[in-house]
Amino acid sequence: MNSPTFNSPILTSRFSDAFILANQLHRHQFRKGSQIPYISHLLGVTALVLEMGGNEDEAISALLHDAVEDQGGDTTLELIREQCGQAVAELVLGCSDSQIMPKPPWEERKQKHLTKLRHSSLSILKISLADTLHNARTVQIDRRRQGEEIWDKFSRGKSGILWYYQNLWEIYQGRNPNAWSMELACIIDDWRYLDVN
Repeated sequence: MNSPTFNSPILTSRFSDAFILANQLHRHQFRKGSQIPYISHLLGVTALVLEMGGNEDEAISALLHDAVEDQGGDTTLELIREQCGQAVAELVLGCSDSQIMPKPPWEERKQKHLTKLRHSSLSILKISLADTLHNARTVQIDRRRQGEEIWDKFSRGKSGILWYYQNLWEIYQGRNPNAWSMELACIIDDWRYLDVN
């Protein structure tokens, strides 16, 4: 992630098949507080992973990174393993904060996920950073358009999101600082210190 080496990964039919699977799994899901199809987030995260120098397995995992926690838990994980391979299944599991339904309470899930990420591979951190940054960019745009009331759509409000994103950023920065983690830091600082103009 630090200085990505671009080997121009060729995206094969495996990527195309994974896109179809992601679209099928998330077809009834929308972005929080909107009518924007959820696939938009998955494509945004995948684009960031590729821009960071990600390989095909990482790009496929980016497409599917929320499938286990949002669309079926262990059953979906097995489907991903069968259709996309063990390496992708492990990356997706590493990015998931839960694989059981119903999900445990938010604080419990996030604490365990942070602990797991502190020991995760750089591939998992790359996908996680892309996910966090894409979400942060979206919040930042909504905040500029709608003001501070955008925090009301999050169950833990602004303080919960700030706590979680700050902890995520510290993990990314501690393991492999890069331009994307620094962009995330700027957004977090803006949330914390600046008012919307």
